[in-house]
Amino acid sequence: MFKKIIITTLSGLCMTLSSAQTTQRIPELMEVGASALPSSIAPLKDVPFDMPQLQAPVFPEFTVNMKDKGIAPEALLSPILNQTIEEVSKRGGGTVVVPAGHWKSGRIVLRSNVNLHIAEGAVIEFGGKAEDYLPAVFSRHEGIEIMGPAAFIYANNENNIAVTGKGKIIGPGLDAEIRKRPNGASVVEKDIPWKMPVAQRIYDGMEGRTFYRPKTISPINCTNVLIEGIHIERSVLWNVVPIYCENVIIRGVTVNSTEVPSGDGIDIESCKNVLIEYCTLNCGDDCFTLKAGRAEDGLRIGKPTENVVIRHSLSKHGHGGITWGSETAGMIKNVYVHDCVFNGTRAGLRFKTRRNRGGGADGVWAERLRMINVGNAFTWDLLGSAMYMGELAARYPERAVNRLTPDVKNIHVKDFVVEGANWLIAANGIPEIPFNHVLIENANVKTKQLVRSLNDAKDFTVRKVEITSEKDTIKILDAQNVLFEDIQLTVPSKRINVLLEGKRCKNIRFDAVTDENGKKIKISRKKR
Repeated sequence: MFKKIIITTLSGLCMTLSSAQTTQRIPELMEVGASALPSSIAPLKDVPFDMPQLQAPVFPEFTVNMKDKGIAPEALLSPILNQTIEEVSKRGGGTVVVPAGHWKSGRIVLRSNVNLHIAEGAVIEFGGKAEDYLPAVFSRHEGIEIMGPAAFIYANNENNIAVTGKGKIIGPGLDAEIRKRPNGASVVEKDIPWKMPVAQRIYDGMEGRTFYRPKTISPINCTNVLIEGIHIERSVLWNVVPIYCENVIIRGVTVNSTEVPSGDGIDIESCKNVLIEYCTLNCGDDCFTLKAGRAEDGLRIGKPTENVVIRHSLSKHGHGGITWGSETAGMIKNVYVHDCVFNGTRAGLRFKTRRNRGGGADGVWAERLRMINVGNAFTWDLLGSAMYMGELAARYPERAVNRLTPDVKNIHVKDFVVEGANWLIAANGIPEIPFNHVLIENANVKTKQLVRSLNDAKDFTVRKVEITSEKDTIKILDAQNVLFEDIQLTVPSKRINVLLEGKRCKNIRFDAVTDENGKKIKISRKKR
């Protein structure tokens, strides 16, 4: 539990953190994820920010089963299904059941007060042509508003909606036409002039126009949303993507998209009051992701992602177990992660933005985490690569701070276990606004190497951590007010080699760093 007290950081600034808790139980692999889903939603407890208790939407006791609609086995499900959903919504709501069987479908459109229940044994396979997702509808592609294909299952401006059941949603075959189209012409903010009216931003792939691939499930501008129990496989882009929604519950969802480039698991875009629990994600890109719009268009909208709880969930294959960004324009704030396991992800916690994305992240609390065979336990990737960002990916020359400069700050992670990692920390910040006010404490870590990079950070503390490492090097570039305190380090060399670089590198402290026998570790500093 985070007990709110005020402590003073190395720079003399204040932030709200917790007192030390040294005996917290960390969940095991089999205790999290979709296989451990309980029947009911437990109350939200110990959330370190104001957030309402979320309740699943309730639907009238009226049910229509699609098996009674007389659909021929070879017929397309979506036309009659969409008509049925419309009719049920107009009569006040209820549940529409897709029964066991293999169903072919184009876009499905949800309406208010309707629960689309995909029964166990049901498989809905979506089409492989762009025409299956027309006409173009309002959506957001990678943080920028467009008129385009949107999603396999789509809703706009609806209230009280759900997709539930133990059935399966799958995308088209891996050789489908829709997968062969380029997903845009270049980086999306370069494709779309941000001052262009949204109604003119038609990107449907028709008549030579650019095509943006559809997501799997994406309600937009909706309230009281439930997505529960379903399995999703073989997407063509991101999987579960609520946009501009409020009061969202996602639980017991399984995603398998490892063969899909940009196959994110769950992306929360500019939403408020979100609970994610007991999900299992195995993805071709990031697993659980928080987003808030991109660059100038994201700033124009200005909608944050805020008040998000992620608990009892499992990240397997994926770039990041939980990722903030890279679309950060509207700000990502107030995120509480607890009792989660990352098993084989490239990074455990990943903070990701770019110089031209704006906004940032502010207010992260994470506790009781288990990381198993991850690449980096903690990653800050705030500059990107020259392939996508061009000269903006270079640290220097330092740029003037403006409305597009993101700020990532106020991160507190405690009570966790790293069973295996390549690196404990790999961090590349932005020189003009270093990521700042980070506290990592109370952990047991086994890693091959210590700190690959701690670049352009400020007010960064690692405290009360037991570390077993094969290597002994910590690399720090232009970081300020860094403290490693009360560290028990088991390393073959019985020393730490600290490589310091940059004129701004100052106030780097190692206090009470000992070996496994309680003897003081030698700190060897080399400055370049």
